[in-house]
Amino acid sequence: MALMIWLVFAAFAATGASIAVPLVVQRVVDGPIANDDPTGLWWLGGLAAAFGLIEAGLIFIRRWTQAASALGMETTIRNDVYAHLQRLQIGFHDQWQSGQLLSRVTADLSVIRRFLSFGLVFLIVNTATYITVVALLIHLRWPLGLLVAASAVPLFIMSRRFSRAYIAASRRMQDELGDVATLVEESAQGLRTIKAFGRRPFMAKRFGQEARQLHDTAIGKGRLLALSSARFDLVPNLTLAVVLVAGAATVAAGDMTLGQLVAFVSLQLMLIWPIESLGWIIANAQEAMTAADRIHEVLDTPPSIVDSDGAVAVTESRGTCGSRG
Repeated sequence: MALMIWLVFAAFAATGASIAVPLVVQRVVDGPIANDDPTGLWWLGGLAAAFGLIEAGLIFIRRWTQAASALGMETTIRNDVYAHLQRLQIGFHDQWQSGQLLSRVTADLSVIRRFLSFGLVFLIVNTATYITVVALLIHLRWPLGLLVAASAVPLFIMSRRFSRAYIAASRRMQDELGDVATLVEESAQGLRTIKAFGRRPFMAKRFGQEARQLHDTAIGKGRLLALSSARFDLVPNLTLAVVLVAGAATVAAGDMTLGQLVAFVSLQLMLIWPIESLGWIIANAQEAMTAADRIHEVLDTPPSIVDSDGAVAVTESRGTCGSRG
């Protein structure tokens, strides 16, 4: 719990420090630079550098606590799944492929850990950053700020379409990965039998077909992510181009200072990474949801043999073997 508190504090404090830098730049442009004040320039430049150092330190704390907390959760879940598998009846293991169980305990848990380590935190931090920055942009120049805020509409529509397509591809790929793992394990265990009956060409062909199917599914999933990333990248860059033209005209008309325009553009540039990472965050979240569903398929299976109410744990006894006379 303490790690999570440090994580949230460090994440939001680092975001606040990064947002403060463009506001300091506004003061630099409209103050020391406009008034030819070298002393003020040094003070404000030092302040901007201090914010940068604070942000770097907080990012280190955030990354460290992210890794520690996520690895702890992964270990706990893996232990629970393994203990549950030990309690399940033999009939369950006869029905399930060993490779499918192996992929759930290893690959699926790694997907969940990656989401808890990066995706979930980035989702929270990027959302808070977007809302805060848009509010500041509206405060600096409300017509341009509303334009930036309006760019969220096409992003929302694209994210919904991408989510529906990606979650289906993610589930299909993880199931096929389990099938390939099953085939490899069964082939390794039955290698003597395969060689004895001359079935190596048949098994090689079968493995090649399943590996090719997994490859094609992964390529299709990668194509979905690449297409969505390109679209997510296009929207903020088009918005930035419009802001630069409209902002320059506003400064020329005297309705906005040059420092305000520099701060506005600097803050808007901070939104490019949260928007560009949106596709990756959604993809990571969909994969984690699929992985969680696959793990719950195992955990939700109740054991057929359970202790009765009031059962007493049996203490393990150890005997000694005496010598025969």
